[in-house]
Amino acid sequence: MKNILLIGLGRFGRHVAQTLSQRKHQIMAVDISEERINDILPYVTNAQIGDSTNEQFLASLGIPDYDVCIVAIGDDFQNSLETTSLLKELGARLVVARACREVHAKFLLRNGADDVVYPEKEMAVHTAIRYSSERILDYFGLDDKYAIYNITVPDAWVGKTLGDLNVRKKYNVNIVAIKENDRLQAGLTADTVFKSGQKILALGTESDVQKCFRL
Repeated sequence: MKNILLIGLGRFGRHVAQTLSQRKHQIMAVDISEERINDILPYVTNAQIGDSTNEQFLASLGIPDYDVCIVAIGDDFQNSLETTSLLKELGARLVVARACREVHAKFLLRNGADDVVYPEKEMAVHTAIRYSSERILDYFGLDDKYAIYNITVPDAWVGKTLGDLNVRKKYNVNIVAIKENDRLQAGLTADTVFKSGQKILALGTESDVQKCFRL
């Protein structure tokens, strides 16, 4: 369980708070809007109405005590930038800031952010890849190049073993696990046989996975 400071309770911030709450983390929520604070109370440990660009207010929260400080402000980049910078000056261990544009990310990283997230960009990429092929059931990006794809077993693979297909050598794609009837089978060997109806978790670049599965 982590102690987390969440600043900004728009749609993105609210979803972050709800997800963190489900995972039983301690959350201090901050927003300048009393209405947003009242709406988020069922999901957070504590909440305060306040201006995150006010150094005295931020200092009163005990910034060094938090494991992670998340700046989820999306409608005012200047406030996001000032908040990020102040958090670092006040001794924040880890600052994660939301960015809507590449240029915003650069400024945030230069002014104290340890990491930057792009919720709109990441969802757009996820949606585009997820629905680009009927065989792709889900997609999880790991970095700018690699991702894990949840893909139905191709008909041509049924009855063959992982060793027969040798996709790691041919396509530089790693078959991480097989999912069948909601059961995940990891630790695959060269003798693992693929069956109709199974799902595959494949790790690789988009281009390699496309070639491997002929997407």
